[in-house]
Amino acid sequence: MKVLVVYYSLYGHVYRLGQEVAEGARSVEGVEAELRRVPETLPREVLEKMGAVDAQEKQSHIPVCTVDELAEADAIIFGTPTRFGNMCGQMRQFLDSTGKLWSSGALVGKVGSVFASSNTQHGGQESTILSFYITLLHQGMVIVGLPYAFKGQMTMNEITGCSPYGASTIAGTDGSRYPSDNELAGALFQGEHVAKIAKKLTV
Repeated sequence: MKVLVVYYSLYGHVYRLGQEVAEGARSVEGVEAELRRVPETLPREVLEKMGAVDAQEKQSHIPVCTVDELAEADAIIFGTPTRFGNMCGQMRQFLDSTGKLWSSGALVGKVGSVFASSNTQHGGQESTILSFYITLLHQGMVIVGLPYAFKGQMTMNEITGCSPYGASTIAGTDGSRYPSDNELAGALFQGEHVAKIAKKLTV
């Protein structure tokens, strides 16, 4: 059974969560999990001005996802940074290219899930994930979130991401904060949880 983790990460925060999501999926027997990037839409000179080139190069070994790969997966877990409470433009453009999958029903019945990153604690992590699910529902996917069985959602002793909708992290206004142990644990749990459900559905 194949789980695809498809993400966009400008500075590496979503990439780090994605690694843990994939690891969680791989922990389920018989599950193969692969990381894929969505195509970059920003020219290199813009990335240089944004100070994002180093982070992009560290992800250069991750293959760029093709639309056809989505149809081959049993479950797809998407990762995106927050842009004003919505997914980033790179992810939106990629999803907008999946019209042929929609018309053929290629994703109907597959498990779909989402994780995210925002700069601030209330910077739109939840709205980004929830609005992302609209697209997945139009594709006929079965939505799986991050249940409260992940007890890290109950913690009150630290500022942390993660909600019932999916794992998330808080990057900080300057991007210097990387996923905490609790946020990584949420991502790991989500990957395993999605893989287990997808495995049940594919039997």
